[in-house]
Amino acid sequence: MDRKKLCFQHCRKSSLLVRNLLDKLIVLCPFHTLCQETMQRCQLEAHLQNRCLGFKKYRSELERRKNPHSKGKEEPVISVDTSAAKEPDLSNGGSSLVAESSMAAVVSLGTAEPGLVNPAFEEGEEDLPQRASLVAETSTIEIQREDPEEELGMRIVGGKDTPLGNIVVQEILRDSVVATDGRIAPGDHILEVNGINISNVTHCQAVSLLRHPGSVLHLVILQEKGFSPRTVQQDSSPAVNREVIHVTLMKRDRSEPLGIKLIRKTDEPGIFILDLLDGGLAAKNGKLSRNDRVLSINGQDLRQGTPETAAQIIQASETRVNFVVLRQSGTQLVDTVDDGSTPSSSSSSNGESPVHHRRRPEQTYYRRKPSYQKELPQGYASQEKTVTLKKEPKESLGITIGGGRDNKNKLPVYVTSVQPIGCLFRDGRIKRGDVLLSINGIDLTHMNYYEAVPALKSSAASHVLVLKALEILVPEPTDSSSEIREQGFSWSPLWTMWLGLPSNLHCCQDIILRKSNSESWGFSIVGGFEESKGSQPFFIKTIVPGTPAFRDRRLKCGDEIVAVNAVPAIGMSNSELIPMLKEQRNKVILTVVSWPGSLV
Repeated sequence: MDRKKLCFQHCRKSSLLVRNLLDKLIVLCPFHTLCQETMQRCQLEAHLQNRCLGFKKYRSELERRKNPHSKGKEEPVISVDTSAAKEPDLSNGGSSLVAESSMAAVVSLGTAEPGLVNPAFEEGEEDLPQRASLVAETSTIEIQREDPEEELGMRIVGGKDTPLGNIVVQEILRDSVVATDGRIAPGDHILEVNGINISNVTHCQAVSLLRHPGSVLHLVILQEKGFSPRTVQQDSSPAVNREVIHVTLMKRDRSEPLGIKLIRKTDEPGIFILDLLDGGLAAKNGKLSRNDRVLSINGQDLRQGTPETAAQIIQASETRVNFVVLRQSGTQLVDTVDDGSTPSSSSSSNGESPVHHRRRPEQTYYRRKPSYQKELPQGYASQEKTVTLKKEPKESLGITIGGGRDNKNKLPVYVTSVQPIGCLFRDGRIKRGDVLLSINGIDLTHMNYYEAVPALKSSAASHVLVLKALEILVPEPTDSSSEIREQGFSWSPLWTMWLGLPSNLHCCQDIILRKSNSESWGFSIVGGFEESKGSQPFFIKTIVPGTPAFRDRRLKCGDEIVAVNAVPAIGMSNSELIPMLKEQRNKVILTVVSWPGSLV
């Protein structure tokens, strides 16, 4: 706007939301003298690194300048005019300024340093004297599957048809393909699937692409790494070789100990292996070592974890325990954190209660209050139906069900299949995905799974059946690419279906977060009231490692924020809710509703 030159070193990358908008723009290759290609901005980096002849020659020229005495065949040099007249006019000077700024951007793409991203929600500068931007890294991951039809084993949320926009990993399932690989964690944003950009696709399209069978899957993901310090001290210590190692230990039964002692350190986040007990399973395996930093266990991210959390994950494992560890050669153990009279805060892997185990308060759920209720999102509808039919006493209903209020997401009971036998299949009105409200006057909406099954069976013995159900009508996909493959997948509702569930059937949970004055709460939000879209729910989009929201472990990407300190968020704009969150200095009570992400 003001035509002042920018110093690239002083610039920081914009927020993920802004970058997604910019990534849709069509751009020219900056090396237009040798390359006339056009592409979306999000494809520029891959073009320069892999396909652009101009960038290849530009890089060769840089190497030649650094090593003028090097021998060998030299490639022709590409010249870029970065000189600008002292008083350039708009016709000539403008183009040279563009060329110069393009070169700065290209040079940055050629470096290996991670970018700095402004978080969507961050405390003010005066509140964070020791913090700067949020560090995020983009990486390419190749996942191998022995069975091309096998599920990846993760749940996803988001899509361009939801306020989240991006496709975000909500959960990694234990002992799955992705958990065994260990490199993908909850909160990661999936940008590409097998070379296809999914940063601007619907939720159904993303599920379809991720469920596509294949022995090799290439994913490009964006991972939040936490806040970077504002002043970075140069490390004078010698370079250390780092290696990520995958180790699988097989227990004979669930109670068998692994023989691993885990600790925390005073100067580094995360947990480390203190010792391997002689004769233990880990010692016999021989692949883990003292001082290995544990990055994940069974797909659970432990980069900011505690020994207590690791012990719980190991204890819950059936037979297979998958470790991903970071090994540094030439390092030694440092002092451990002293939590009291014990030598260190350590945890044994036999599943016993670790020293100073902090018990998480019991989670209480309640039906969404009338003051918290909302209209259904645009395009969604629900239709209640009452099915009355006569049947033989021994004739079964012919349905299977899922959900129940004992489910970790406190779901209502819903139909998972209608079998080709039984009275409901013959009637044809009850469909897969319908939420069951009552049967013969018995309310099913408050029941858990083990209460709902006998209630349905006992009612099925009567001659007349009166079944009330709710059908959730989701927006119809506009293209055939949204067709979702289900062969080999046990059916479960998509995340987007639950967005259309009426508020009176929601179960809420109050989550209390606490922080110091120098911390951010550690999550970003999207949604809220907009003139063009009306009132939308607020969703949690990112959770930053090492922050109060991350350490609490109850919040998940895709959770809906219903209220803050009992003040309903319905009808608020983003610019109204964020200041309210910032005003809470040390404690905040978030009322949230959580839906399970779509399984891929």
